[in-house]
Amino acid sequence: MHAVPTALIPWLDPAAIIDWAGPWALAVVCFIVFAETGLLIGFLLPGDTLLVIAGLLSHATPQAPHGIFGLSVWWVALLIGLAAFIGGEVGYYIGHKGGPAVFERKESGLFSVKNVERTNAFFERFGGITVILARFVPIVRTFAPVAAGIGHMNKWMYTLYNFIGAVLWGFGLTMFGYLIGFIPPVATFVENYIDLILLAAVGGTAIITLWHYLRERGKARKEAAAGADVVTDHAEAEALVLDPEVFERGPERGETPKA
Repeated sequence: MHAVPTALIPWLDPAAIIDWAGPWALAVVCFIVFAETGLLIGFLLPGDTLLVIAGLLSHATPQAPHGIFGLSVWWVALLIGLAAFIGGEVGYYIGHKGGPAVFERKESGLFSVKNVERTNAFFERFGGITVILARFVPIVRTFAPVAAGIGHMNKWMYTLYNFIGAVLWGFGLTMFGYLIGFIPPVATFVENYIDLILLAAVGGTAIITLWHYLRERGKARKEAAAGADVVTDHAEAEALVLDPEVFERGPERGETPKA
């Protein structure tokens, strides 16, 4: 593989982040993965793309005989998977301890009722297995652990699903990125356009988030102008809590939830 070129957008380039982080590069990647499900701030983080790039950069090069992280890709993938698992556990703990009050932080632009409802729709459609599927759906993977905690999903069932999801997503996508390195045309494309790939991932998420925010702001203003009844934050938050029986169900046939 060739050395990763200097990106057009350095602050989105994993190589630039790694250079800045130095020996803490892998820790920074793991923190970003953890934050997506553990700190409710993962909306604008390019988690999926970052995992693939991390795997790709784990290939040995003349400049980095042990990969850019200085570790075997197996260790890189295992640590990233562990970060994803711990993040999911922390997200569940936040929801379990915070209760419905967590959802009172509505319409802040990122933490919105619509995003919670979208996550709830996935649970209604797929049951507890949503914890696994949510890993591959931006925004939903941030809210799913919290929703499961607030709804008091069985802890052992949640932990099992969280573990499976972390392995498939965190470990799996990292190894997938590593395997891409064995396909020269694909690897070269990713290396040459790494900044544009990340820009698209971050920009796309930001645009969707901004659209949801502006739409909800406009809706709130129209309701206020029309003198609509105001529901208290607590009552609305309580209404967003899922029935624990939802988590016991398996996938049901029906229409796929809309974003």
